[in-house]
Amino acid sequence: MPEAGETVTPINQARSKLSEAVRDVKNALADRDDVVVDMREAHRMRLELLASELSPVFGDVPSDIDYFDFALSSGLQPRLWIDAVSHVAMGRDRRTYRFVKDTRLGRVVLAESPDMKIVGDQVTRYVAERLVERQRLMEGGIEPIEQPKPQAEPATEIKPQADVRTRGRTILGWLGLVLVGVLAGLAVSTALFWDRSCP
Repeated sequence: MPEAGETVTPINQARSKLSEAVRDVKNALADRDDVVVDMREAHRMRLELLASELSPVFGDVPSDIDYFDFALSSGLQPRLWIDAVSHVAMGRDRRTYRFVKDTRLGRVVLAESPDMKIVGDQVTRYVAERLVERQRLMEGGIEPIEQPKPQAEPATEIKPQADVRTRGRTILGWLGLVLVGVLAGLAVSTALFWDRSCP
């Protein structure tokens, strides 16, 4: 029973406040989702513009070469795929094109610019490099990296004996270090054993 002067809020009014709060939260989430969707669509539109800019390049690639993708993917972050390891995506500022390549050592940025033409030129160059690389592989024209030519040694010097002496010193140096390590280990072990055995 409520005491004198105390106001009681009916349960129905409390529920309506909760339903209003739930409605407000849902509206806020919907607004945020709309912003995310709008950003994604803006990214996708920019990448579509780049793809249309590059369509003559994509069209010039011979149809028998199948390791280029040239596909625009959807998702949380739309990407224009060039091949299995490289793609163009939009940067965090939503205006910068980032052309990246995944390597064994990590992701490498090949080009990054708000200017679509600069990134398009770099993609074109990348496609050309891959085509030339493929052609050289098919023709077997991979040339080994040239080693520097050894300089002529003076005839009076006897190099092999000097190398043997140097190698001998190096081996003796390593053996000496190993021996010192073994002796140090024995000394520490003996000291620990002595401490435990003596009261």
